[in-house]
Amino acid sequence: MTRLAILGSGNGTNAQQITEYFAGRKDVEVACIIYNVKDAYIAQRAKNLGVEARYFGRKDFYESTAVLDYLREKQADWVILAGFLWLVPQSMLEAYPDRIINIHPALLPNYGGKGMYGHHVHEAVVANHEKESGITIHIVDQHYDRGTTLFQARCTVDPDETPDSLAAKIHLLEKEYFPRVIDETIKSRR
Repeated sequence: MTRLAILGSGNGTNAQQITEYFAGRKDVEVACIIYNVKDAYIAQRAKNLGVEARYFGRKDFYESTAVLDYLREKQADWVILAGFLWLVPQSMLEAYPDRIINIHPALLPNYGGKGMYGHHVHEAVVANHEKESGITIHIVDQHYDRGTTLFQARCTVDPDETPDSLAAKIHLLEKEYFPRVIDETIKSRR
């Protein structure tokens, strides 16, 4: 059984989609959800899904082994970032080499880096009159949004596109592809 730990900072829609995708499987399961914003709705989603969720603050990630200890306790084999907004600490990169996956709401390398997440990305794409956007699913390294690309999916950016309408298109791509690419990546590395 391959066990996933999902890390998030916000609403948790991707965490829910991933959990539901793997529900009932005998080869992969979501072992836990970790969140770093105390009142993030992802905690309620985890409860609704019957998945253990635990909050960890900045000190837990960067100044102690608390998060890694918890990942070991939960026997996590892979770490999935689903709206997790902090840079992954070096200790976690070393504990999970090439086994941390992230999704970004743009076609990297464009519109990546610190501060480029969620609506900020969609606003920048629309403001620059891009003709297309999409998602990038990638392996995490020591830099924001610069790890090896596993998959990209594209969508058109219409002339009258708004950040909100673009966000809706991106959410559909995330829902369709993120769990499947995680699954394919795990299978290819067994």
